[in-house]
Amino acid sequence: MMETLRRIGSVLLAAVFLGGCAGIEVEQYRAEKPQLDLRKFFSGTVEGWGMFQDRSGKVIKRFHVVIEAKWQGDTGTLDERFTWSDGEGGGNPPRRVWTLRDTGNGRFIGTAGDVVGEALGETAGNALRWRYVLALNVDGKVIYVDFDDWMFLVDDRVMLNRSLMSKYGFALGEVTLSLKRRTP
Repeated sequence: MMETLRRIGSVLLAAVFLGGCAGIEVEQYRAEKPQLDLRKFFSGTVEGWGMFQDRSGKVIKRFHVVIEAKWQGDTGTLDERFTWSDGEGGGNPPRRVWTLRDTGNGRFIGTAGDVVGEALGETAGNALRWRYVLALNVDGKVIYVDFDDWMFLVDDRVMLNRSLMSKYGFALGEVTLSLKRRTP
């Protein structure tokens, strides 16, 4: 009986602890400035520099990306072209084309060739949060990875991006990216 009570207590303690680790919601950034206008930031050419770190924090890969972005009505296209530090990207594509749809109230839906289903995005204040599943080619096998992708507008030309990657709830690594709009 005592062992059963200990187990129940352990489960309850774990549930309370994990509940306290629940994700941050984008709404908490509503008052932050400058206000992010996704259509304005991703319009024209945006350049980025980033890195992928494994779950231990070791930098595995660095990259440069040039994004050509345009909008027609409520639909945007982000044409991303990557240059990888290892010259090939380890199975990651040299190009990804996103199609974004503004559904109103700060919400967006995105699709791309290696995104499984739809990416769901929402903005508030200076923040954007994307959640999606990406099909990654790793050593000749496709694995499906969950992305929790956060972007924060610093000023009208600079945005910082941090993406947490996981599988079955376990951290795999993260991508850090600095984006800068080119001036016309």
